[in-house]
Amino acid sequence: MSWWQVDADTLAGGRFVISPLAEVLAGLKTLHRGSAAHIGEQQWLDAHLPGYRDRLARDRVTAALVRAALGRRWNATFLTPTPLGDGEATFAQELEQIRSTPPAAVRADLTESLNGSLPALLRRDDLADRCADLLEWVWSEAVQPSWPRRRRIVEADIVARTTRLGVHGWATALSEMRPGMRWLGEDRLQTTVCDSPPLELSGVQLMFVPVTLDQSWVCWDVPAVDRPDAPPRYAIVYPCSGVLADGDREPAPEALAALLGAARAEILTLLDAPKTTTQLVALTGQPLGSVGRHLKILFEARLTHRRRAGRSVLYYLTSAGQVLVGAQRAGLGGP
Repeated sequence: MSWWQVDADTLAGGRFVISPLAEVLAGLKTLHRGSAAHIGEQQWLDAHLPGYRDRLARDRVTAALVRAALGRRWNATFLTPTPLGDGEATFAQELEQIRSTPPAAVRADLTESLNGSLPALLRRDDLADRCADLLEWVWSEAVQPSWPRRRRIVEADIVARTTRLGVHGWATALSEMRPGMRWLGEDRLQTTVCDSPPLELSGVQLMFVPVTLDQSWVCWDVPAVDRPDAPPRYAIVYPCSGVLADGDREPAPEALAALLGAARAEILTLLDAPKTTTQLVALTGQPLGSVGRHLKILFEARLTHRRRAGRSVLYYLTSAGQVLVGAQRAGLGGP
């Protein structure tokens, strides 16, 4: 296994960050894998995998580059930079980190990711631009059209994680964030089951980056030449958990929407797992005031419970709410 020695100050300063580039890289890795983790991913693959494969079939160099960059054991370092600043950078700003990588550094990273010699086809100076061009294609064709929805899902996951953090601490918040990851105690964070030397993280910037596709990786960089005093940055990219990962979830059943109203029915069906008002706003896109009014009505109708968790209030289904939603999903509540 591999683990990081994370001191208390570094962990306390860790934060969750949104990265459009990480979402695009997760898309590239999923397209490269060619298989889906759930039905939502399968629908996305069905829509975009043919175009992706056709693009690579017409470009032998880029096809070989992707195979090398996604490596036999790990990703090429230049391909997976950590998010910029506070995580509010645009996709174009993040992509520039890849495009501006010196050719020699790209070739060195590819050689390492391959754990062997670099194929003759890739001994050239335009590899960073080729990677950036492919990622721009993935962004424009497969991610950008649904980025507002994806961002809401990511924001909801961050709210859920920070709620768990406030109530239960880092050990619970980081539990099973990605396959093989868990808190070992004594300032040790297991990041993967693969064997590699442990790293001591002290005085670094630690980030956690959720993505909506079932992909995860770790990445890091060193201070830039123009920012020699900036701390090194380390990031763990992880898939959103549970219902929050299901960006293509089914709408509320029609009969339930007719009974309660579409917006209120949508909220009720999302409460099969406890959620805060902020999470519901992020997931539904409804205004905060509207979500609050719907929750008040559902609570007064005894379809939901609520309880405080730290500074947040969690809403979840009562037995009556469970029966109502379950009957509709089973097809038993129609006219």
